[in-house]
Amino acid sequence: MGKQTGAHIVWDWNGTLFHDIDAIIGATNAAFAELGLEPLTLEKYRELYCVPVPKFYERLIGRLPSEAEWEIMDEIFHRYYAEHRVTCGLTVGAAELLAGWRSAGRSQSILSMYVHEELVPLVRGFGIESHFIRVDGRTGPSGGSKAEHMVRHLGSLGGVDPERTVVIGDAADDAVAARHVGARAVLYTGGSHSRASLEAVGVPVVDTLEEAVAEAERLAA
Repeated sequence: MGKQTGAHIVWDWNGTLFHDIDAIIGATNAAFAELGLEPLTLEKYRELYCVPVPKFYERLIGRLPSEAEWEIMDEIFHRYYAEHRVTCGLTVGAAELLAGWRSAGRSQSILSMYVHEELVPLVRGFGIESHFIRVDGRTGPSGGSKAEHMVRHLGSLGGVDPERTVVIGDAADDAVAARHVGARAVLYTGGSHSRASLEAVGVPVVDTLEEAVAEAERLAA
């Protein structure tokens, strides 16, 4: 199959389509309590959060965690996150925007750093899986960048043109991954980063997914 000529969106999941920032804060603070660390407010979390995630912990405790410490922290976080995420839903308006983009004849996919085996049934459970030509979660160790995952993701999409592809996510790393493959990015303020940290990346920053889709349409034109 040759390159598709239409605009394509690669959606992030956590903090973008899936409004789980409350679960992330809850799980982070539950994990911190087990580790003897002070809890974080949402504002402080967004101010400090970064990828790769061990660097985030370095900002909190003043040093990079050892590999053994990181494995413990990661396991604790994911255990608590699984408990907290059941109260979370799609971001307001997400389902309608996905349906609208698809009905206009454009394609879209999901690339998430959330573990693949848990991501797919979660997406399916919200009844939105049919809107995507592919749903990819993380298949290797956690804590790294999305850039190399983006290379594999776009390579599997059957000729989607990176120059007409826009990545929509809530983290600076989404823009890094987009740049890595020659795509554009739009960053959304409803997730893990502060607006100030997103604006420093140098790509469009928006406060709603509706604005994100409108900006993606403009960038991919």
